[in-house]
Amino acid sequence: MVVIRDEEWLVRSTEDTADGVAVHVQGLGELVRDTTATFYDALDDMTPLDPAEARVVADGSPRYRTARLWLESTLRKTAVPLADQSLSVATRGLADALGYQQSAVRKALDPASLRPRILLADAVGLGKTLEIGMILSELVRRGRGDRILVVTPRHVLEQMQQELWTRFALPFVRLDSAGIQRVRQKLPATRNPFTYYRRAIISIDTLKSDRYVASLRKQRWDAVVIDESHNLSNAETLNNRLARLLARTTEALILASATPHNGKADSFAELIRMLDPVAVPPNGELDRDEIRRLVIRRHRHSPEVASAVGADWAERREPNNILIPATPEENAVASELEHTWLWPGTGGSPYSGPRGTFFPWTLAKAFLSSPAALQETIDGRIERVTKDTKVPSDRAEAELRALRHLAELNERTMRTPSAKYTRLVAYLKEIGVGAGSATRAVVFAERLETLYWLHRSLPGDLGLPAGAVELMHGGLTDSDKQELIERFKQEQSAVRVLVTGDVASEGVNLHAQCHELIHYDIPWSLIRIEQRNGRIDRYGQKHPPQVTALLLDPASERFAGDVRVLAKLIEKEDEAHAALGDVASLMGRYDVKGEEEEIRAVLAGTKQLDDVLRPVAEVAAGNDVAAIFAQLFDTPGQVNEPAAAPQVGSDDGAGLYDDEVSYLEEALREAFIDPTATPARGGVGWRRDEAFGTVELTPPPDLVQRLEVLPQSYLVNRKVTERLVLATTTARGKDRLAAALRDDKGTSWPDAHYLSPLHPVLDWAADRALAALGRNEVFAVRGEVESPTVLLLGTLTNKRGQVVSTAWLTAQFPIPDDSSFALVTPHDSIRDALQVLGWTTPRANPGALATTDHLQPLIRPAVHEAAAYLEKTVFEAASRDAQQRVDAWRRKLDAWDGKTAVLIRRSEAAASRERIAEERKLTESMAPARQLVRPLLVVVPDTEGELQ
Repeated sequence: MVVIRDEEWLVRSTEDTADGVAVHVQGLGELVRDTTATFYDALDDMTPLDPAEARVVADGSPRYRTARLWLESTLRKTAVPLADQSLSVATRGLADALGYQQSAVRKALDPASLRPRILLADAVGLGKTLEIGMILSELVRRGRGDRILVVTPRHVLEQMQQELWTRFALPFVRLDSAGIQRVRQKLPATRNPFTYYRRAIISIDTLKSDRYVASLRKQRWDAVVIDESHNLSNAETLNNRLARLLARTTEALILASATPHNGKADSFAELIRMLDPVAVPPNGELDRDEIRRLVIRRHRHSPEVASAVGADWAERREPNNILIPATPEENAVASELEHTWLWPGTGGSPYSGPRGTFFPWTLAKAFLSSPAALQETIDGRIERVTKDTKVPSDRAEAELRALRHLAELNERTMRTPSAKYTRLVAYLKEIGVGAGSATRAVVFAERLETLYWLHRSLPGDLGLPAGAVELMHGGLTDSDKQELIERFKQEQSAVRVLVTGDVASEGVNLHAQCHELIHYDIPWSLIRIEQRNGRIDRYGQKHPPQVTALLLDPASERFAGDVRVLAKLIEKEDEAHAALGDVASLMGRYDVKGEEEEIRAVLAGTKQLDDVLRPVAEVAAGNDVAAIFAQLFDTPGQVNEPAAAPQVGSDDGAGLYDDEVSYLEEALREAFIDPTATPARGGVGWRRDEAFGTVELTPPPDLVQRLEVLPQSYLVNRKVTERLVLATTTARGKDRLAAALRDDKGTSWPDAHYLSPLHPVLDWAADRALAALGRNEVFAVRGEVESPTVLLLGTLTNKRGQVVSTAWLTAQFPIPDDSSFALVTPHDSIRDALQVLGWTTPRANPGALATTDHLQPLIRPAVHEAAAYLEKTVFEAASRDAQQRVDAWRRKLDAWDGKTAVLIRRSEAAASRERIAEERKLTESMAPARQLVRPLLVVVPDTEGELQ
């Protein structure tokens, strides 16, 4: 603790900056309570409170409640050491503690790496968001997660925000269009918006704007998460510029992508450099050991995943490809496309545009989607040809005649039932979609006109009201998309069929109430097929996902052959899904457009399907990036071994209270005379239902402030700021989360939020409890000791103020008249120390000690003796271990720097050396630097006299 501007502050962390040492603090005094601030030693006088000068005061509270709360709050505010690989809080939220996810967290926190840097490259559906939440939780508990920025695609902002809050109790402000508007109303135009909120989630499209770049350069983050990070690898894009900027201004960096590379070594190397600038040698070659260290990659059928997910991820059924004979009218269109446009013979197609383009196949693709899509394509082309004055009139007229004839044929198909649409309606009825049924399905189509047509037609033909069939496409606003996805998750929602374009194919979870997915048209891309299928085939899916493709089968033999090519794409995606978890490597183009070009070439007859689709075995046998991934992450015994059994965390049940709710209730009883009274009568309306597993209270204004970053719709719908309801067991928390998908409130945000260790209400309670003691005071209590004993906490920190090591000690004074003689005893944990003191359970307090004068002389020698002991033993070993890691990193930088002059062009050398200089500075700041020993409690024998 420090005194700055005559107020007491709890130091949360420190860091060396260009402006001096920045001290990040939490207010403790009455005027600054619940205030966070940053002070610089060059601008303010800072007086650290000398623990050796701590004043002993007696605790007269019932059952030593005040001392217990203060001690527990101190423990909660003490960061878990950096090198501690046990999981302290990650497994204590509402996320299932699956072994493969825990191994990802441990890898991210591996102390062998100078700082947490990881590429989460797990395949679609494994729960990368949960892994992100677990990693962030551990960073927060380690004092490394005060300021966090999460960057995601726009359409999954709320989904990410909701997962981090409901599963891990990490509140983030969502800076979508509405959120940014609120910030602008609160802040002056000159204020950096990223200094206002400690934890924010924002879309990459918003953040990469030039208006935010200057603000970002001035802001440092403890952790940055960038989702869908495969969009960052092109060094010429704004996305890449943003990512490189954030990589340099954050300590922890988490990149996430199910498609982590595009097959090009230099692009993948760009991602690796963001994580660690010296992980790629100056010659640009990929280092497999560095990839192992920085990347984690599993898929549904990896041994450690398959053995963990069990019934929580039902196996996908075989693909259901339905060939649908075309109607006579549709066959007429197919024949016209075949003979006039696709394979016209010696006369060539009537297309008047540049040769070598693929407009005839655009027509074919539109036809295979729907008559409505074909009509829109024809109309658009007629308009362009009519306006194009550069095309010779004879060629233009020829194309217009052909287009109008095709339009006439297509118009006839629109006057008769469509074969594919008729089969869609029949299939939906077969699987149970209809009035009075809960069965749901998601129907994907590429063309907007097809979506509109399905949306208009399906309700009547299924006997459903209009609201039972909803449409999602790229033209909707962010909020409209989020609201629609939310409704599709709700059991009580009327939505039964979601008709959607590929805007829903990436990152959106649609599996809560749905396990049927229908490709109304088949994308000419394995990547797109995989992305679509992953919306329902993912962890948490209780029913076997069924993927169905509807394929119009014209009578024309050549066109029918094309349809069967598309059917093989569905089958190949399923094969790669099981073997690799990565379909992009089969075609090797790694982007949707590139894959479409390959399939178009196959359909045009210039390539064979086997030429563009590699067998799974061939992928692993190659020498490209895909082969490296297959060899590193899909070979048994290489990297992805089953995770070790969970280790007990440093603060897992180690405190003075049996559970979180007991601590919270005790804190409320300390803070309010009668917490069960209404706010008007000085309470918070506290109610606890132990049988049901919930508590509720009316949050005071200073607690409301901590919750206001959450979505206003959630706060209003669930009345969170009026009446905060908390689930006190994981079973009840999961029940309320599931119930939110079943109730009629129209939101999947739960009515009772799980009280996990990082919940803001517990942090609020801890801050209040820490204010119970005056400036530099320590409580004196009774316990099961033979002579006065001081409980102490020792911490070793680096130059950044991060905790390198902690130690729990007791200093016993067996000779009453000799305070210079202390027996210092180390303890493995705070629990062990409390056991020795007889303080593991609440004790009756017969009254405050009559005097503490005789205890005051014990504090200084206790602190000094404990410090001397730690310096020679525990901290010496911890310091040596930490220094060895720092030295190893320094040698790595030296080795890389030595190669730079030889292998890097002079134009790049300056930028590279600047980055390495930053790494050196960071390395030095991680070295152990400061030791602090604090007295936490003075315990005297039970026989000590009472205050009369």
